[in-house]
Amino acid sequence: MAQSSPHLLPEESTGATLYYFGQPSYPFPFRSSEERPQFNVQYRWWEDEAPPMLWGFDIEEIRRVIRYGLYPDEQLPRMALQSRSAATVEKFLLGLAVPQERALLIQLPHIQKVEEILHRCRAVAPPLIAWSWVPTRMDSELDPLAVANAIDTESHLQFARISFEELVRYALGYPSLRVEWFLQQHAVLYALLLDHLNAFPEERVRYLEVEHHLRIRSPFTHRAVAYALRDTGVQVEMASTEPGFGFIAAPIQRLFRDLPQNLTSILKVLCMLGVRFERTYLHSREMKWSQPFSIVFFFLEDILDSASSTDFARTLTTTDEREFAGLVDQGTFDEKLAHRLSVRWETLSIEVWECCRALPKMIEYVQESLQPLLVDRNYHSLTAILSGLHRYSVSESTIVRADNGSTALATNPMFGPEFQYLIDPAQNYATYRQQYNSVPGIPFLIPHLNEHRELGEGVFQILFQQLKSAIPQRG
Repeated sequence: MAQSSPHLLPEESTGATLYYFGQPSYPFPFRSSEERPQFNVQYRWWEDEAPPMLWGFDIEEIRRVIRYGLYPDEQLPRMALQSRSAATVEKFLLGLAVPQERALLIQLPHIQKVEEILHRCRAVAPPLIAWSWVPTRMDSELDPLAVANAIDTESHLQFARISFEELVRYALGYPSLRVEWFLQQHAVLYALLLDHLNAFPEERVRYLEVEHHLRIRSPFTHRAVAYALRDTGVQVEMASTEPGFGFIAAPIQRLFRDLPQNLTSILKVLCMLGVRFERTYLHSREMKWSQPFSIVFFFLEDILDSASSTDFARTLTTTDEREFAGLVDQGTFDEKLAHRLSVRWETLSIEVWECCRALPKMIEYVQESLQPLLVDRNYHSLTAILSGLHRYSVSESTIVRADNGSTALATNPMFGPEFQYLIDPAQNYATYRQQYNSVPGIPFLIPHLNEHRELGEGVFQILFQQLKSAIPQRG
């Protein structure tokens, strides 16, 4: 871990390079415990719920418990599995394997089967890498904004080495080696820049401008650069003292503080949020360090609270009736409100995709809700779910090669052709619009908004009358 001398505590630092045993030693400007909001709970209830789940018989639930490791003793799942019968452990392992592996896995000794289960249940994190951006005299040719962006990009790369699962544990107060490594790499930036600014004092003015640009970027790089400038005698106004990981830790803490104490449900929520975390922070060109992590999970919440797929469909329709009643209550078609509802449609579609990726076992339940939604003529939620299922199908597609040598992406059909037609975008969703004109209900607004742009206000007048006649029938 940290390479700083054990004789130099952060609070004893002088701000200058010190020497111990003839070797340079630098202050360590970060403390992991101070980079997350305080999280004081009287009762860590999830630690009591985790052990009984490890002694259950649902391998997917056991996988989620091991994946997030919300218990103080990391040996707990190993001890629990080693105590299970050989037949049970073998059944668990085969439940995590593909058919081609069965013959090999069955031959493993009991202890190795346990280790294989643990390996397959734990999150796979990318290898740690050392900080690679270094200040050089050649940087003097670069614009300070370009330097700030380069430093921020390196920080983003380091952040991508911390798994979502480890950030969850860290947010709840557990130690995290990867968070410690991340902070150490930013201390390396501080040390490298401190030496550079001491060697080339003329660079201090330019790096003061770099520091200014970093104020809206990585809080860790900003602090490292600001401390380096300060410790070379430059007056720097520290922009913020908020915990650097507050944007991700605070929302996770709210989940455990505000939701009902049910670890089974929360682990499912975390799995879905893990997919969102990757999409939001890892698969993005630019890291949004100040954007709080969204923990909204209305779609999954409705599933978890429903008694059946029909009940789930009814819940969605009740919510949509209330939202679309706002259009009727206006007395005219409110285009701005319609746009907001179309944005919610897109959000629902993405939540469906996230849910399918995180919890494939729930796909069948979602598919069973399609027919009730069609019967209810709730085209808003129906087409959003169809869109999400289609996104998932495409993301899980495989390459197939025909006899003539051509290749294509083959998707696994997630619903029948009677539903596929509703989200066929050809001619501005012509099939859907024909269906809606024949049997109006709660509309899928995007095609209607497109049609309005092409044909004018008359489209909204017709849609308003259709919607007005459909909503009261559901009261």
